[in-house]
Amino acid sequence: MPRPLATSVPSALGLTRQEERLYRLVQPFSRRPLDEVGPALALSGEELRRRLEPLIAAELVALDGGVVLVRRPAEAVVKVLERQAATVTAVGESLDGLLAAVPFLAAAASRPADDEVADIDRIDGEVSSGGNPLALLSALVANSRGDLMWLRPDAWQLPRESSMARVIASAVAAGRRSRAIYPARALQEAPDALLARARAGEQVRLISDLPTRMIVIGTTHAVLPEPLGVADEPRLLVRQSALVAALGLWFQSLWEQASPVPELDLGHARPDLRRFLLEQLALGAKDEQISRNLGISLRTTRRRVADLMTELGVDTRFQAGVEAVRRGWI
Repeated sequence: MPRPLATSVPSALGLTRQEERLYRLVQPFSRRPLDEVGPALALSGEELRRRLEPLIAAELVALDGGVVLVRRPAEAVVKVLERQAATVTAVGESLDGLLAAVPFLAAAASRPADDEVADIDRIDGEVSSGGNPLALLSALVANSRGDLMWLRPDAWQLPRESSMARVIASAVAAGRRSRAIYPARALQEAPDALLARARAGEQVRLISDLPTRMIVIGTTHAVLPEPLGVADEPRLLVRQSALVAALGLWFQSLWEQASPVPELDLGHARPDLRRFLLEQLALGAKDEQISRNLGISLRTTRRRVADLMTELGVDTRFQAGVEAVRRGWI
């Protein structure tokens, strides 16, 4: 049923004519005790309290310790809007949670029926938490075979880094190959950590940025955070051969995109950041984002961008990307 056309603020707030009339009657008694207002209107305190309930719900009247507070219409509208805004926010948060569940429902619905497939096996792996990450990872490396492939977006910040370098050195000494990809900013933030890894026999390459930690061990194991990121736990240990192979292929794809750092072999962690800078420009990154990704100051970023454009003989960043591709720089 459509709502009647409002003729005043109280009616717009949902009050009937009788309730609006009561609002007009109690206005002169604002800030007076309820026990005094009731007799003035020929009503008992309890009867007045009951009749005021719609006005209280509309924020036109409030009871504060037995005292009647009558708000102006504009104040009531503000109060109602604040209340509705809080409700809308709560509903929005609830809807966000429900929307987040939709992909999982869709995934569950896409599973084949029991009579449509046969020989169903569980994927080999598990999600776990707890334990000592260093001890667990060291044992996994020691008790496995195959090359080691690492994504290390933040390894140099971890207190176990020096211990992990010894684990790598032991694996390399046993004839295993260890390759690691770091974000470019690692050279600015922790060149000594990269040098330590290189001296341990690990092959190091740099890429503009990395989305997650990961280690792939040969064709048998892979470990990464669940969900992807830089947390120690929960962690996902995968032994399913197809998944391990897929993660190994992803690493190899990143490895081919990443840049080698010959300077590490010479003991000098000072490579040319030109390629990383061009990659960031090609992605449309702003100076502030480039500064964070490469671990250099904003001022240095802007200076290097200007120098690069001068070197390429171009006037715009887009032209810089085109010219860099033409020259084979990226």
